Amino acid sequence: MLRYLTIPVTPFQQNCSLVWCDQTLKAAVIDPGGDLDRILAEVKRLGLQLGQIWLTHAHIDHAGGTAELSQRLQLPIIGPHVGDQFWIDGLPQQSDMFGFPHADVFKPTRWLVDGDTVSVGHSTLSVRHCPGHTPGHVVFYSIEAQRAFVGDVLFAGSMGRTDFPQGDHATLIASITQRLWPMGDDTVFIPGHGPESTFGQERRSNPYVADHRLAP
Repeated sequence: MLRYLTIPVTPFQQNCSLVWCDQTLKAAVIDPGGDLDRILAEVKRLGLQLGQIWLTHAHIDHAGGTAELSQRLQLPIIGPHVGDQFWIDGLPQQSDMFGFPHADVFKPTRWLVDGDTVSVGHSTLSVRHCPGHTPGHVVFYSIEAQRAFVGDVLFAGSMGRTDFPQGDHATLIASITQRLWPMGDDTVFIPGHGPESTFGQERRSNPYVADHRLAP
């Protein structure tokens, strides 16, 4: 069964997540934006075998620690979608702009596309391409655990910003309604910032994407 632990990192309190198979203890880290020693301390505490880095998108608070962590532990970098190449190329500038520690550019070991899968141990998650916040944003979904790691696509009571380069409001709405909602109302999602929620709760009450808000 898939297990996970969310670790807020960076001054932006970005929700980095460790995900692992409880039978094998093989693990991946989703969005190691920074505070790597804190992340690795949890890996050690839990007795995990960290083997992969998965990225939802390449904004600094999500991807800032990726190059260093990959180099330190020789970990493959999985994701995001190639649409975020320009954000990866701009990581040093992003770190300067937001006052983060220097972040090196990296080359993903594997780009992801809609419909791909990723695995840790005996647990497999599906990949959905959900552009709008960034053009290459992806989401990781575990049907067995009814959990979705959605980065900055959707938040409890809010949604991702679309005023960054190549963001698009209509595209993000479409990603949420066409890619996330079919995962089911009972699915719990882990956003890039803030508390967890369910897709059903957001369909009922989210001021941006609730069903009654989007009804024609």
